[in-house]
Amino acid sequence: MDRQTAKTEIDRLRAELRRHDNLYYVQARPEISDVEYDMLLLRLTTLEAEHPEFLSEDSPTQRVAGEPIGAFKQVQHFVPMMSLGNCYTFEELRDFHRRVSELYEREPHYFAELKIDGIAVSLNYRGRKLISAVSRGDGTLGDDITANVRTIRSIPLSLPDWCPDDLVVRGEIYYPRAEFEAMNKARIEKDLKAFMNPRNGAAGTLKLRDPREVATRPLRFFAYALAEFESLGVSKLETQSGVIDFLVKAGFPTNANGKLCESLEVVEEYWHRWETNHHKLPYDTDGIVVKLNDLVGQSNLGATAKSPRWAIAFKFVAEGSVTRLLDVTWQVGRTGALTPVAELEPVLLAGTIVKRATLHNQDEIARLGVMIGDFVEIEKGGEIIPKVLQAVVERRPKNAVPIRIPDVCPVCGKPLIKSEEEVALRCPNWWCPARVTGRISHFASRTAMDIDGLGGKTIELLFQVGLVRDVADLYFLTADQIEVLPRQGEGSTDNLLKGIANSKSRSLDRLIFGLGIRHVGRGAARTLAKHYENLDMLSFATVEELQVIDEVGPTTAKAVVEFFKEGHNWVTLEKLKDAGVGKTTGSNEAVSQHLAGKIFVLTGTLQNYGREEAAELIRLRGGKVATSVSKKTDFVVAGADAGSKLTKAEEFGVKVIGEEELEGMING
Repeated sequence: MDRQTAKTEIDRLRAELRRHDNLYYVQARPEISDVEYDMLLLRLTTLEAEHPEFLSEDSPTQRVAGEPIGAFKQVQHFVPMMSLGNCYTFEELRDFHRRVSELYEREPHYFAELKIDGIAVSLNYRGRKLISAVSRGDGTLGDDITANVRTIRSIPLSLPDWCPDDLVVRGEIYYPRAEFEAMNKARIEKDLKAFMNPRNGAAGTLKLRDPREVATRPLRFFAYALAEFESLGVSKLETQSGVIDFLVKAGFPTNANGKLCESLEVVEEYWHRWETNHHKLPYDTDGIVVKLNDLVGQSNLGATAKSPRWAIAFKFVAEGSVTRLLDVTWQVGRTGALTPVAELEPVLLAGTIVKRATLHNQDEIARLGVMIGDFVEIEKGGEIIPKVLQAVVERRPKNAVPIRIPDVCPVCGKPLIKSEEEVALRCPNWWCPARVTGRISHFASRTAMDIDGLGGKTIELLFQVGLVRDVADLYFLTADQIEVLPRQGEGSTDNLLKGIANSKSRSLDRLIFGLGIRHVGRGAARTLAKHYENLDMLSFATVEELQVIDEVGPTTAKAVVEFFKEGHNWVTLEKLKDAGVGKTTGSNEAVSQHLAGKIFVLTGTLQNYGREEAAELIRLRGGKVATSVSKKTDFVVAGADAGSKLTKAEEFGVKVIGEEELEGMING
């Protein structure tokens, strides 16, 4: 076969296999048998081996990488993946509707979708080819799981020619119930441990290091959103229902049960229908997602630090069970707050074995009237966190005893305090071992400073032997000190020291969050980091100054100021500075927002900046970075080897600038 004939046959086979993948995995109406499909794939594999010059990454033969991958690399989402707010009652849903109506200023129409209980992922297409897949992570950073996601045949590796060059598709990876049960049965027959439930199974599968193993598992995908829809240059994308139509046309599997709801009453009917019938579906779902259908309206409503204002998840009634309350233990958190934890007879609940459940606080214990020895009804709040609903009073045994509320800290023995403004009891001792180790665990956590190799057991050992008393002490540990600890060999010691050293380069928002300032979560930390270049500047901020910042309320502002007033915090900050963490890097002015309202598109390789670094610098100054060129784009920044976006810029009359001009704009 000559080269041209081979090329024609390869193109034909690829198109045919992609069509059959779509028919089988997206439309659920296969036209050929598995054997016939395998014969087509074998024919394509043979031709590509004979003509490697025609091999392409988006070929159906290239779904599975040849070798196991190393550790998952964390990458930044080009567009953050925000989590949805939840509601559990119709009253809460109506409050959401009221807020949307007030901001939208007219009667909103909603698009309601089933909330698939799987693993969220962002698919990034460049030149209409899948170049990366990233897990949600903390919404800003996620794991690069591209090699594993490429094995999922319901996810297209390339898009039709009519699609925009660049696309960011969001969706959920899940296991269908029947396939999951069949897989578990096969695992048990091989003396392998069965997965507890489909969601946990999907999460574990996506963390496997060998894509060849992932390819053997029946993962599926539903697409539900586009990021940066306004930059795609597709004029019909005006509504969420239009986004779903676009995704279907582009070859993505979507959930067919979505519904356009022209009133809140229709949304409530939709919830009632699926709350009753969702168990009949071939996949797990734990509620519905309600979105304002108007995409421009979504953009105008915007988001809080945590969640979009235009969408909410309305959860189904949680699955419940009854078991015996054996005891109550009191956990002391890093802020000193005590949380009562119900110790239960193990019981199967929503696919997992539950041994503990939260009782929230002493007021909740009094409200429930539960006693040790009671049979109690439990559920998973939002099907995630187990909680005690009530005591089954008619089954109360004669030897049941009241739950004793402590008056001293169960860890350090100091008298507990309770303010009038709070329900929780608190240990006031800053040096309480539970508080110290809790602060260090929070500081080292993946969403904060992400110190690899520093787990809870190691933190407790370091504290017990007196090597670490605050988070700054971590940066002064030596190999000789660590190696004498139990279970700390040379390799684990090296990994821990490397993890500590690497954490010095974490971004300012992670450091602020890691310090554990009360009322400062990830979103607030990012907001503060945009306005203050370093900790020194933030430490001198006043309540009045902080409250001027959008999304920083009086409670957060007061908590920040009080944190920096404490002498022990100053000592920690000075030690961190001595260790090279949180160095002073610039002026004491908030970052100017002089690029506000401007939309940039980056293309090609920049000499002085990584693309994400340049994008973040633009965003910090109020600008917006889009993935594709449209009529709304203000500037296309062209580096070396710039591609088709330059042609699009000429087509739309968008100004093209170089790196030097961008740098001038960034510096204002």
